[in-house]
Amino acid sequence: MTDSPSIADSPAARPVALVTGAARRIGAAIASHLHAGGYDVVVHYRSSSEEATDLVETLNRARAGSAIAIGADLSRAADCAALIERAAAWRGGRLDALVNNASSFRRTPLGTIDEAAWHDLVDGNLKAALFCSQAAAPWLRAAGGAIVNLCDVHTERPLREFSVYSAAKAGIVALTRALALELAPAVRVNAVSPGSLDWPEDGIFTEAERRATEAAIPLARLGTGEDIARAVEFLLRGNRYVTGHALAVDGGASLVSR
Repeated sequence: MTDSPSIADSPAARPVALVTGAARRIGAAIASHLHAGGYDVVVHYRSSSEEATDLVETLNRARAGSAIAIGADLSRAADCAALIERAAAWRGGRLDALVNNASSFRRTPLGTIDEAAWHDLVDGNLKAALFCSQAAAPWLRAAGGAIVNLCDVHTERPLREFSVYSAAKAGIVALTRALALELAPAVRVNAVSPGSLDWPEDGIFTEAERRATEAAIPLARLGTGEDIARAVEFLLRGNRYVTGHALAVDGGASLVSR
């Protein structure tokens, strides 16, 4: 059982969560789930301003004044700090939860990797999580809050031709553990490692790759954003004696080889 606050509480009493990359897909599911559980939500986006605005309008119809959208390019440390500053200022210097979900994802076959790919994938994943966490630390300490980072089960079993992405996500696992030590006891830091979810829309995977992946999942289905959102909420406030842990939410896929 969680100790979620009543959504009837005044805005000043409600916890505030910032979810990066929250306009679409997993991030939107996380933001919506936390909002339904009583959080007021800051929806970060980079380029998906229309989707972010639509999500915030939906959340505010459910509970007036309970969500805002803020755009930022998290590949720049200064933008990470500015995002955190604006998010905390929204409720007068309050920030209870940071979910580092923003991510870049694409193939990088060996022999084709250049510095642009490195910066896109490392900055869009690891750098963003580090600098957002650093900027948020003072507010999270004051609130006794928590951080959840989104990793990937393929940091343990890397996908072929995704070496830079895999390295960036593995760095987030290490970052999670390092920050858990550095921010204890005031702030807990954990990670969720999703397995295969709804497939990307840009044709990164072939139909044969999709079929093989789905066939190998012991629970016989792809995961959903809601599966990840429930895990995020658990690590934020469902058990306050967990820190430095990476929770695989993958239908058991990491148990099998293929």
